Amino acid sequence: MPIQIDPRQLQAISSLEFLAKQAVEGFITGLHRSPFHGFSVEFAEHRLYNPGESMRHVDWKLFARTDRLYSKRYEEETNLRCQLVIDVSRSMYHPLEAHKKGEMTKLRFAAEAGAALIELFKRQRDAVGLSIFDSELHTHIRARSTSTHHRLLFAELEKYLADTDPAQAPTGAIKALHTIAEATPRRSLVVVMSDLLDSSGDVEALSAALQHLRHAGHEVVVFHILDEATEALLDYDDRPTTFVDLETGEKVRANPVELRDTYIARMTALRHDLSVQCGAAGIDWVEVDIAGGVVPVLTAYMLRRRQLH
Repeated sequence: MPIQIDPRQLQAISSLEFLAKQAVEGFITGLHRSPFHGFSVEFAEHRLYNPGESMRHVDWKLFARTDRLYSKRYEEETNLRCQLVIDVSRSMYHPLEAHKKGEMTKLRFAAEAGAALIELFKRQRDAVGLSIFDSELHTHIRARSTSTHHRLLFAELEKYLADTDPAQAPTGAIKALHTIAEATPRRSLVVVMSDLLDSSGDVEALSAALQHLRHAGHEVVVFHILDEATEALLDYDDRPTTFVDLETGEKVRANPVELRDTYIARMTALRHDLSVQCGAAGIDWVEVDIAGGVVPVLTAYMLRRRQLH
């Protein structure tokens, strides 16, 4: 008997949600189980153990010191809370011509990877929220785990993918990250997806903003998203070329061969400084080339995370 599909059900599933389901099937198959699990259970206090209770939460180290049985009481036994932080500044629409054609850009990578994580957390019954910024924080949706809430997050991400003429908004990651650190509940997993090309150019201030998330008690993962060929290696034809700053509209005409060595050295130094400072602060740093594809990049990261955790 043919399966009857309600057209309203098809309309309810957005294209981004459909891609997310496919992506999760792709990398969960290889992982068997998710590397993300509920670390958000927080110890609150000890209390005297009552005979007949489960001994699962008995603090045996304390027993060894005091010769008395105490149970650990936890503040809550919730699943993981995740706050996705997505940069939608103008530079994230690079390559702009690819964006207009619906092809891969930094923003599309961030949106599809974010959607895949939303789907993953949904399957784990974990809470997930969404923060969206460019020059300022535009959206901060607190983590929840309902189906209606998930659809809201997918719709927010799709809104930016559908914008064919984005405003020239510069990257204001520093201010946004400080605000998110204050506004997100303790012990959340905060996943930042950005090129981190902050308009201030202040690497120390940017690192401090990322570290603020750690000091607020969050586990932090940074996906540093670039188009490796054009943005890291300046791989353009060696002929006079007009370069346009997507965030300011400023134009510079130059021959790439004259700039390449200096440009690569400065970009390499920027990435190195950020990765070292993140590593020192206990922040996971993931370098992303959008040409690598969402599923391979997420799978590689999750496999590495499982080995380290």
